[in-house]
Amino acid sequence: MKVLITGITGHIGQLVAELAAAAGHQICGVDRRPWPDAPSDYEMITADIRKRSAEEAFRKFRPDAVIHMATVTHLSAPSHDRYRINLRGTKSVFEHAHKYGARKAIFVGRHTYYGAAPDAPLYHSEDSPPMAMTTFPELADLVAADLYAGSALWRFPKLQTIVLRHCYTLGPTGSGTLASFIKGPRVPIIAGYDPLFQFMHEFDHARAICAALETDIKGVFNVAGLDPLPLSILIREAGRTAIPVPARLLNIIQGRFKMPKLPKGAQAHIKYPVVIDSSPFSEATGFEHQISMKDTINSFRFR
Repeated sequence: MKVLITGITGHIGQLVAELAAAAGHQICGVDRRPWPDAPSDYEMITADIRKRSAEEAFRKFRPDAVIHMATVTHLSAPSHDRYRINLRGTKSVFEHAHKYGARKAIFVGRHTYYGAAPDAPLYHSEDSPPMAMTTFPELADLVAADLYAGSALWRFPKLQTIVLRHCYTLGPTGSGTLASFIKGPRVPIIAGYDPLFQFMHEFDHARAICAALETDIKGVFNVAGLDPLPLSILIREAGRTAIPVPARLLNIIQGRFKMPKLPKGAQAHIKYPVVIDSSPFSEATGFEHQISMKDTINSFRFR
């Protein structure tokens, strides 16, 4: 199968490409960032997914499947860039996939779509509403991209659309939202709160995406790690020190004393859990984790 991957130069994108190539698929990567060391049998296109050059990649390669990973978070891009990349980019990818005859399109989203709130259910299913736009405005563009990808199920009925809402990842690369938050020696937590966090190893994250590629499924699926862990325990097991801070002082100390800096909306995510039920995905694909929670944390702790 011919597989086009947007955002291929990211750590997870490279893992997905490696696994897909090992399964016998032909790989084409599209990314704004170059990948000088990409395997010689990959067809690499350095292009913005919103531009004509990216559409040319679709036209020439004619992918059977598209894996869209070219989205950015509030940690890596300013708001005006996020909107253009996440929403307009996602719209372009699905339109190109439909126009040039792809049979399958996979959108790799995030479980933060559901938002963190005191009245949220303990476990979110795929039909839970997106509360992130009200509790965390910086996620609005990612939520909009997720909703647009989901609309492709009826907008392009011949395109086998899969929307994956992944939990956080940890691993030896130290990349990702959760890894960025707990990378320093001291990690602030809000006094009186200890939310549950779900995470999975980077390699299992890539394996789950490839499981969706190989399986005849369509629709929206949560993809979670093993049992959720309280944030304080996760911080301790990762070899860091949790620093309880009164909520009113968090804005004063964050970004100082080697502590991470969070947008205001992100503070809800260290107060309330965002826990997802991924049993429908496991049942539909047979996906099982290969890397334990302990080994996942250790792969990050000793990086």
